[in-house]
Parts: sequence; C-alpha cells; structure tokens
Amino acid sequence: MSDRLSSGSRSIAIVGPYLSGKTTLLESLLWVTKTTSRKGTVLDKNTVGDSALEARDRQMSIEVNAASFEYGGVRFSILDCPGSIEFAQETYNALIGVDAVVIVCEPIVDRVLNLAPLFKFLDDWEIPHLVFINKMDRADIDFMQVLKALKSISSRPLVPHQYPIGQGESLTGFIDLVTEQAYHYHPGAPADLVPFPEELKAREQIARSEMLETLADFDDHLLEELLEEINPPHEEIIQDLKMELGADLIVPVFVGCADRDFGVRPLLEALLREAPDPETTAERRGIVLNDSAPIAQVLKTYYTPQGGKLSLVRVWQGTIHDGAVLNGVRVGGLYRLCGQQQQSLQTAQAGEIVALGRMEGIKTGDTLTSLEAQNAAELPRAEQMEPVYALAINAENRNDEVKLTGALAKLLEEDCSLHWHQHGDTHEIILSGQGDIHLQVALDRLRRKYNLPMSTHQPQVPYKETIRKKATSHGRYKHQTGGHGQFGDVYLDIQPMTRGEGFQFAETIVGGVVPRQYIPGVETGVREYLAHGPLGFPVVDVAVTLTNGSYHSVDSSEQAFKQAARLAMQDGLVKCEPVLLEPIVRITLSIPTDFTSKVLRLVSGRRGQILGYDAKADWHGWDEVLALLPQAEMHDLIVELRSLTMGVGYFHWEDDHLQEVPDKLAERVLQSSANGNSNGNHNGKSR
Repeated sequence: MSDRLSSGSRSIAIVGPYLSGKTTLLESLLWVTKTTSRKGTVLDKNTVGDSALEARDRQMSIEVNAASFEYGGVRFSILDCPGSIEFAQETYNALIGVDAVVIVCEPIVDRVLNLAPLFKFLDDWEIPHLVFINKMDRADIDFMQVLKALKSISSRPLVPHQYPIGQGESLTGFIDLVTEQAYHYHPGAPADLVPFPEELKAREQIARSEMLETLADFDDHLLEELLEEINPPHEEIIQDLKMELGADLIVPVFVGCADRDFGVRPLLEALLREAPDPETTAERRGIVLNDSAPIAQVLKTYYTPQGGKLSLVRVWQGTIHDGAVLNGVRVGGLYRLCGQQQQSLQTAQAGEIVALGRMEGIKTGDTLTSLEAQNAAELPRAEQMEPVYALAINAENRNDEVKLTGALAKLLEEDCSLHWHQHGDTHEIILSGQGDIHLQVALDRLRRKYNLPMSTHQPQVPYKETIRKKATSHGRYKHQTGGHGQFGDVYLDIQPMTRGEGFQFAETIVGGVVPRQYIPGVETGVREYLAHGPLGFPVVDVAVTLTNGSYHSVDSSEQAFKQAARLAMQDGLVKCEPVLLEPIVRITLSIPTDFTSKVLRLVSGRRGQILGYDAKADWHGWDEVLALLPQAEMHDLIVELRSLTMGVGYFHWEDDHLQEVPDKLAERVLQSSANGNSNGNHNGKSR
C-alpha cells in the first residue's frame, strides 16, 4: 500500500455529557492496551485526558486531549472531547477529523436528552458513531428503556451489539448478540466464556432479532436468510456491521463499566473490526486520493508553556515529514501526543492525528497542503458557534493592558468560540463565549499562561437617548484674552427623526451671517455634544439645522463656532423632552418541544415580546421560538434557558431596533447612573 494511505490506523473520538465517564474510558483503553503502566482517575487528577490545570480544577473536560496506542496491529489516535455544551465548539472541530465516534452515556433515561445536539451534529455530518452505555453496574437499570430513549434522539437506527447480564444490582457480564455467547467480567482481566443464561434467552432473542432485522434493511441477502429462517453466519453479520457503520447507516450499542474495565475490551475489538479505515473516511469527506502530496486539516490549536504553538492535525492524504512546508510554513516539529506527553516523529501517515510545531499564522479548521497539492479544495469546517454570554474585563494591573491584546489573540486561536471586542459606546473590553464556566476557564488561562489577572463585571447596557419634540436654541460663545478673542453665535432648530434614521445636519444660512468656513465647526460641536446627551447617553435620531448666527471679523474661528454649537445643544436638547432608549434584539430560541411552554414564560418574564413559535426544521421533537427581547435582559438568559431545558436549549440573536425604556425602569436606570454608576449598568430586571 502506498504512503498516501495507511489502513493500519484509526482515528476515534470519545464524546459524552459531563460525568458520563468518557475520560475514564480513555484511561481504561490506555491501560488495557498496556500504553500506560497505571490507570489514572479524575478524582486523583492524574488522567491522560483532562490534563490542563483548568480541567483538573473543575474535574471536567474543557478542551480536546489527544492520545495514541497500538492494538491488533493498528495505530489508534484517540481524541477525548469535552462534553459540556459550553465547550462544544472544541468537540465539533475535532469530530470532523475522525473515522468514528464513541458516544459515552449513562444508563439514565432522563439524561439521554443531553445527547440530542451531539447526535444531530454527527447525523448531519454523516460521521459513523456507536454508543457505549457506561456505568451499567448501577441499580434498577432497564437496558431496553435506555435503548428506547436513545432511539428517540437519533435519526439512525440503533443496533444493540450486546445484552447485559446482571446479578442483583451488579453488572456481571454480557451476551454477544452476534455469536450468542455469554461472557463473565473480571476486574483487570479479559472477560471469559460462561454458559448461556437461559433465563435471559427470550430477551436476548428479541434484542438479536432487532439487530438482524435492522441490518437486513440494508442487505437483501441477509433479508432473504431471515425470511427463510436461516441463521446467518457470524462473519456475514460482522461484515454487515462494518459496512453499515462505515456508511453511517446504523449506530451499534455496547455496554460496560469503564472504571472497572468492564466492556472495554469488547468495545476495542469492535473498533478494530468495524470502524471505517482512513480511505473510507476520506471518500466520505470527498477527498480524492489520487497522489501522494500531503493534505491535512487543523483540528485544534494549543499554546504550551514549553513548546509554544502546536497544531493538532488529521493527515488525510500522503505523508507529512518533519520540516515539510505546508501552506508556506515550515513544520517546526512533528509529535504524537498522549495528554501532556510528546513523542517526536519523523513522519506521519494518512489516517493519523499528530501535532505540528510552530505553524505560525495557521488556525483551527485550516486545510494544509504542500506546494504540489496547493490546488486541493479547502476542506469543510465546523460551523462557528455564536457567543451567548459576555463579561467586561479589565487588567487588575493597568501596566498589563498593553499585553492584553496579544494574549487574547492567542486565547482565541486556542478556542475559536471565544470572541472579544472593545465596545464603541461603552469603551469596555467585552469577552464573550458560550457560558460562565467557559469564560472563567478563559480568565484562568489569562492568569496562568500570560500572568494577566483580570477583574470582571457585567457589561454595560448600551443605552441611547432621543427626543420627543422639537425646539429652537441659541448659543453664543464669547471669550476675551489678551490678544485675539473667541466669538461664535448660532441659532439651531432641533427636531426628532423617525427611529433608526440616526443623525442629520443641515444649514439654511443666507447672507453669509455664518461664513462657510465655520459651518463644519458647528456640525462638529453638535456631534460632540450628541455623544453624551442630557441623560448621560449618546443621542440618536435627531435632526439639527443651523438657521442663523453672527460672527466677528477678527475673533471668530471654527473652534469658537464649535463651542457655540455645544452651548446651543446643551440649552436646546433639554427643551426637547429627552427619553431613554434601550437596544432590542431579535432572538430565536431552539428547545425540545416538551419545554416550549416554560421557555415562553421565561421570555415573557424578561419583558420579551413573543412573535411566534413553530416546529424546528430538521429537528424531530424541537421547537423554535421567535421573540424580541431587551438587551438588558440577555446577560444570564443562556444560564436560565439551559437550566429549564436540561442543558440543551440554545439561541441565536441579532440587534433589531431601539425602543423607549418604560418610565419606571428608566427612572431606576437614571438614578443608578446619578448615584455614581456612570456605566448605566442597570440590567432592567423587574422579576
């Protein structure tokens, strides 16, 4: 086989909700393959996955961790992916680069819904995936009920590969539904063959029939055998499982208990036999393997204290050599990762996931090619998640502010679901992302990696103000010093405009009462005053017309007319009944149908206006709620939404319009500002 393809490799991602045990499963895989000499635990903070300090502090996955081992003559590259929705971007970026995915879940029906977004992503991208139901040693587990719940969130049929054997409240073994052989688990050792438990025969037959009938939907020969009541050979069933998993037509289901290594070896054997090879995956991605020029894609970017920048890549075609030039950048080191450990390599083959050193200017999602393959198409990348939670940040030490921009740039390279900007009205530095934990992890990294401790607060609401009626005002600026004085004199007509029209300046000067060269100064003075109106906020939707004035042939200047205009605005705007405006956003909330009524109450309770709701396209059992919501009510909306929807609800939003703040609320906002909180940071909540 040519070096453009190595079927002796498999790339596998392990995913699952928080506390499902996926990092423990990785530890078990590494231990049973003798890759590690001891098995770490999350509680002891010594696992290969979750190796970052921020992950160990929280005992949860916050970024993709890579590991590798050999088993059965195949090199496995494993990606341990975050389970929290707040770090889903990390997971999605990684999933597009693997051959298959192991979904780890607990045998609790009520928690299965947490997996719905993940199943949807895998189904949409047609990524082969199987399920490992972990922690099967818990009491009162109904395997068939858990299987039914999983089926309700998958658009692919689930195929049970095993049936659990229990004794009392303990998981003792399993029945292989392919061979119909029973096995007994042993801690730290492979399961051994035991007599078939006859009391489970009826239930095993139901599960096996379901498996074979599902496979027969895609195999006419197997269907004929079943119709003729011929028991198909084991090899035929395995081949069907391999072909249909590789084509993402079915989702095989396995059981076990990772912290005791139960079921881990059968899962590993199934991955060895049935997971698609790199060539099949490349074809599914639309990559035509027609030459040996290297093609790779960046799945994750790290900045390490010792080695600097590392780009974790999936090699899709060809061989990558240390020192090779990809996208015009020389590879400054080639490594196989196992948590924080790095093993130097000279080459990496197609199908492997490795780290490239010092790839400056290369970002997560980029397609990397050599000069020979520079015409290769850009590989698709995971959709960018929009921010839903924000904090305003300040360096605790003002001398650190100059370093902050560079540190944030690196932080965003590592985690592309983070965003930052400096708000044009409030001048705050806003860091936004997918939730409070997400941002706290980012702040921890700023402190630990870049020695930049931050203080935070809720972002200011960018209130505006406008006027309700028109008025005429006069401003005269006269200042006399020892030499030339300053003189400017203007009359202004001020009137409200339709909401959203912004600002308009005009002049109707006749007879040269205000010389042309001074009129720009008048407009500048008006604009400068509108930046901070009588209520303390920027003024919008106002038209100002210069109608009259006078000047002095010696003392007048553009600066003097600017000051006169400011005085006229200061006097006139108060007469125009200024009112406070708040930004209103248009928001689309996506939630399971069972929670729609609760979400409608949530939006209404935050002064929202429901525009309607309907079934969500291509999402079985989900609704979309469309609403208008004051931005002041947005800060912790995602927290409450997830709390109401078992962690799976999400939303998209965009700025829509400005709207008058209700009088009582406006009084509280203005009082807050007058009492020294010039931020105008009242959140407007009346609950």
